[in-house]
Amino acid sequence: MRYTLGDMAQTQVQPVETPTTAKPTPAEVICQLRETITGGLPWQEALLAAVGRWPLASEELDGVRYQYLLLGEAFDWLALAGRLLEDIADLVPAENAEALLFADVLPSNITDQRFQELIGPEKYRAHLNYFYGVLVEETLLLAGEEEIRKGRASIGLPEPPDVTDLACQRIYGASQQELLDAFFAETGRPVSDRLSLLGLKEFTYWLFKRRLASVDSVKVASDTKKGLERLARMVGGTI
Repeated sequence: MRYTLGDMAQTQVQPVETPTTAKPTPAEVICQLRETITGGLPWQEALLAAVGRWPLASEELDGVRYQYLLLGEAFDWLALAGRLLEDIADLVPAENAEALLFADVLPSNITDQRFQELIGPEKYRAHLNYFYGVLVEETLLLAGEEEIRKGRASIGLPEPPDVTDLACQRIYGASQQELLDAFFAETGRPVSDRLSLLGLKEFTYWLFKRRLASVDSVKVASDTKKGLERLARMVGGTI
């Protein structure tokens, strides 16, 4: 799929609206998912349609906590896809499921427009929130750290021990610890010395919202472009 700075304008970090129509239950979604695959629909399309119908923002299943919607705005569709694939493991080859979950590989006929049609406009907007607010934001910080290392190496200096803090200062105007303190205070999350993977994703999305709130729109666009370009190099293609 191809994403541009123009797509970011669609995010506007909006909470997902609650549909007025009755929601199906998770069991109903999974039952229909199995029926559509056995009925001949390609499993990838059936899976995305199930993602679009899924009613829960989070759930706990067999002692495992699944969080699909971060901070009420950013939709991690692959987390949901992984949960659904566990229920249809007998219908989808394991190597194909892994290609989707770990490399985000979808058939070429599932264009960005088709993807949006299958999961629906509300979840698609929340998906864009996640893409820009978590994936691109992660690579923006990585690019910032690399710039600092490269700049110091060019004048014969070693890598500083606080490279992440320096990158945070450059991008967000505060140290990593200051940002974490503000995140915990603003979201009401319990203060922790170590974030879980979910907590780290939520913190990254919070950083994205903080950056978007900057009055310097030119820098916001420039930094986002930098993150997109770094992500494209990581996946070896066009984002």
